Amino acid sequence: MKSLGLDIGGTGIKGAPVDTANGRLLADRFRLLTPQPATPESVADTVAAIATHFAWDGPIGCGFPAVIRGGVAHTAANVDPAWIGTNARELFSRTTGCRCAVANDADVAGLAEMRFGAGKDQQGVVLVVTLGTGIGSALFTNGHLVANTELGHIELKGIEAEQWAAESARGREGLSWKKWAKRVDKYLHRMQEYFWPELIIIGGGVSKKYEKFLPLLTVETEVVPAQLRNEAGIVGGALVVAEEVG
Repeated sequence: MKSLGLDIGGTGIKGAPVDTANGRLLADRFRLLTPQPATPESVADTVAAIATHFAWDGPIGCGFPAVIRGGVAHTAANVDPAWIGTNARELFSRTTGCRCAVANDADVAGLAEMRFGAGKDQQGVVLVVTLGTGIGSALFTNGHLVANTELGHIELKGIEAEQWAAESARGREGLSWKKWAKRVDKYLHRMQEYFWPELIIIGGGVSKKYEKFLPLLTVETEVVPAQLRNEAGIVGGALVVAEEVG
């Protein structure tokens, strides 16, 4: 099956057609800036522009920075608050004229890693953690997604974990890799205590520099870098509509 996968972020929206049988992009990625303010109407117009770029008339799957239930956004991370309560699936379907599905962006990236990346064929509990501006999470048990976990919002040191241990905190506070790794390690220890995963996959842009911090971790669970990196959101978006996750 071929689907158009879209990765909707706070600064950019990118997409490409994907062969969902093997996770391969069928064309070069196309990226547009996320409109500011990122209202439902303006984002939908940008989604439609990407579909038009590929002359696309098939299914479209989107990763979106929000808790998504039944296609409806219940939070709004890095997009306009007007998204809360908006049925993104219906909006995108109406604007593009295509069948659309929408799911949480971290869940979408996790799906891609589980099908085609570091989590392929892994049984038991797997936790995918994306370290970036915040901390995204995707939890799987025997390959099945537990949607909308939002585990970056647990409390550590009296604040949300993502404010203290996300990659953005390293840059904001000028932390060395060693000092930042201690924070990530503390967060992952908490995840281990909660879920006892067989595998933790670290995604986000910082995963490209995994050799600088993964060897410093002491958490008992095996921790590996994500493999799909910048393509995970696009591939996962295509899987969302192919597998009717959203």
